[in-house]
Amino acid sequence: MCSRTSTTPSTGACWDNIPRLRQELDTAEAVVIGAGSGLSASAGFTYAGERFQKYFGDFIAKYGFRDMYSGGFYPFETPEEHWAYWSRYIYINRCLDPPKPVYNALLELVKDKDYFVITTNVDHCFQKAGFDKRRLFYTQGDYGLWQCSRPCHKKTYDNTTAVRQMLEAQGFRAAEDLVLTEGSAAKTRVPSALVPRCPVCGAPMAMNLRSDATFVEDAGWHAAARRYEAFLRRRQGRHILFLELGVGGNTPVIIKYPFWKMTFQNPRAVYACVNLGQAYCPKEIRKQAICIDGDIGCTLRKLEVTRGCQR
Repeated sequence: MCSRTSTTPSTGACWDNIPRLRQELDTAEAVVIGAGSGLSASAGFTYAGERFQKYFGDFIAKYGFRDMYSGGFYPFETPEEHWAYWSRYIYINRCLDPPKPVYNALLELVKDKDYFVITTNVDHCFQKAGFDKRRLFYTQGDYGLWQCSRPCHKKTYDNTTAVRQMLEAQGFRAAEDLVLTEGSAAKTRVPSALVPRCPVCGAPMAMNLRSDATFVEDAGWHAAARRYEAFLRRRQGRHILFLELGVGGNTPVIIKYPFWKMTFQNPRAVYACVNLGQAYCPKEIRKQAICIDGDIGCTLRKLEVTRGCQR
């Protein structure tokens, strides 16, 4: 029903739907959060503009990159340069906190609820904000993990220590922010000895990000998937709020379509979508839906303000 049905956009002003969503947050027996890139964008994790220029000015000058994504897919001539770029990419997007406390605000709204999070984001922001790791399912990987590029085995490896070594080799001091050590200039290569290789077969390591059929779903991934499935199964038929935040149209089969389907199948369920410019739902669940076209961070702040009014 979901992939072929017509959709209904958000029609009311944000404030019209805030009390409705606040009421659902207060009364729902369980909250299932589905988060996409729009949530991290609202928190300030932008991949172009000033933030990109700040950390990758030397690569921009050399290659003319317009955003981090284009640099991430660029076929660098050497692995030493590839990992110089990616070590910065990993550090600023996984190790640093986002500029705005949007994830913290979300946790404040659901911390006392029976919640679970499924996300296509790979930036670790939920855990950095304090969400329970056992209530998280990162479907598309994690910037903090490497895997064999072949892959010869189904295991992933934490890259925190290696990334910090690569940053230091480029002249950076990895603290709260990337700062060049005194008297040094940033290097766009790392030493060959730091280029990561698979400990089993010796092949180059790769990011554990779902971009093709080589993506490794390791034991941790499968354990999280089972916890998510069990959470849904045990709460079938209950008053569930499916809260979709910043999910676009790139991978709708992971969060958006399943949320629509589960709402349609459960008369007690409510589907809420908060997304700037992309808040819509199928007409079949219109009466069970709350669509808010607006910035997620702004909406969460309004929900917090409304909390006092509802009690």
